[in-house]
Amino acid sequence: MKILGENDRLPAGSTVATIGMFDGVHLGHATLVDFLKQQAADQGKQSLLITFLRHPRQVLHPDEPFKLIMPLDERLKQIEALGPDLLLQLDFTAEFAKLDSSQFIELLRDRYGVSLLVAGYNHRFGHNRGETFRDYCRHGEQLGVKMVKAPEYLGPYAPVSSTIVRGLIAAGRVVDAMHCMGRPHMIRGKVVHGFHNGRGLGFPTANVGEIDPQLLLPHNGAYAVLAHVDGQVLQGMANIGKRPTLDNGDQLSIEVNLFDFDGDIYGKDITLEFISFLRLEFKMCGLEELKHQLTLDRNNAKRILNDYSTTKQ
Repeated sequence: MKILGENDRLPAGSTVATIGMFDGVHLGHATLVDFLKQQAADQGKQSLLITFLRHPRQVLHPDEPFKLIMPLDERLKQIEALGPDLLLQLDFTAEFAKLDSSQFIELLRDRYGVSLLVAGYNHRFGHNRGETFRDYCRHGEQLGVKMVKAPEYLGPYAPVSSTIVRGLIAAGRVVDAMHCMGRPHMIRGKVVHGFHNGRGLGFPTANVGEIDPQLLLPHNGAYAVLAHVDGQVLQGMANIGKRPTLDNGDQLSIEVNLFDFDGDIYGKDITLEFISFLRLEFKMCGLEELKHQLTLDRNNAKRILNDYSTTKQ
């Protein structure tokens, strides 16, 4: 996959393109890109995937809370795995948002050689959000750019969209989100010093900090996770929340207990894959009840992770 710059120019009529944010790079996106590549191959042209550096909602509604499913570098990695020939990253600005769909199609034709534009099954573009695919076809005909609508993803977990995936993660339904994306939801951070309560309970934890505040976290609770740290992939259980039993205040923390591991990983980068939800966070009667619950959580997480590893082989 070749990555283009905004100032690059491509020969007239040389590409078949599609456009979208592709946040989460889910199975619906995979269906769209497969269709794009087939359309390009049928015409002997290059497939061009166009995405944005910033989500339009972050630009148009900066005061509204909005979280991304994945960081840009991970999104580009997953897009590359889908196999388009070319990738163009546009900076979505307030000025860019003023383009109507006709102006946008014209820009793609003149700068990037687009002769056919594949529209996602339910995708809209241009500042007039009331326009339909029929309007896009009319504009395209006037500009000499053919419009084609991609098929809807109809797999076992349909319907799939970034909005649906975002809602599943926010609700803690990480198994359903994994089915929609084809891989687990991940967060990345760095192991930092925390409250140091876990070791005294027999469940030492690594505190995960320095997480991009733009990224979506699963709902507060306990999860079975796979942790990528210091070149290893380790089983563990993570808790997202405020640790009410230990009265550590209102600060949100993400802590992971790594199974069968006792190394020093402070300061190391860490990535957590959320494999399954275990339980909601709740205040317990004391440390003995907490230790009992953590033991149950660990046993449950080990069973889930072992089953997951077996199905992945």
